[in-house]
This record gives sequence, C-alpha cells and structure tokens, in this order.
Amino acid sequence: MVSEPLIVDQEAPGVLRLRGPLTTENVPSFQNAVRRDLSPTVFLDLTDVPYMDSAGLGSLVSAYISRQKNGQRVVLAGVNDRVLKLFEITRVEPLFLIFPSIGDALAALLNSGRA
Repeated sequence: MVSEPLIVDQEAPGVLRLRGPLTTENVPSFQNAVRRDLSPTVFLDLTDVPYMDSAGLGSLVSAYISRQKNGQRVVLAGVNDRVLKLFEITRVEPLFLIFPSIGDALAALLNSGRA
C-alpha cells in the first residue's frame, strides 16, 4: 500500500508547514527539513497533518531532543484532536509548547521576546 505523501514547506525562516500524515514512509523528509532549519525556535504547523504513527511521533521527539541539546526549541501549532490524543497517551505532550494556530504561536512567543 502506498502512503500519502508528506509535504514540508518552509513558510518563513523557522516556520515549517507540514501537509499530509507523518508516518514511517515519509519521516526522512520531515527530519531533513528540521535539520536544515537553524532558527533558535522552529515552529511546526501541523494543521494539515491528519494523523501520525509511532515513527512520526518518534521523529518529533527526536527533533525536540536534538534541538534542546543545542539550546533551540520546537513549537507545535494546529495539532488536531487525533494527534493530541496520541501525545496524551504516550505522555509526550508536556515536551512541546502547543498552540491552536501558527499565528497564535508566533504572537505569543514573539511578544514574549523568547522566539
């Protein structure tokens, strides 16, 4: 069975928009995009990510750990209920700052002077 593709667009420096499921088949494109972004904070817009599997979840946690070690952050926006439930079940939700939208995330962190 062929998986749906994941498209990762760089909306602005430090802002990555993901479209499609984050699954085993397409984790490498996500990982490459996160590695290329050298911003102190990377904002991941997950509005168009309908679901993720354990490999997708693992890649998010890996991105968090890698960036944390370098004094950088990962911020999530637009997480749907299905993906949020996965975060809650696996207890990774506290790792991330999660906002309803990318606009909310940018406003909150840029206004606090922490982005």
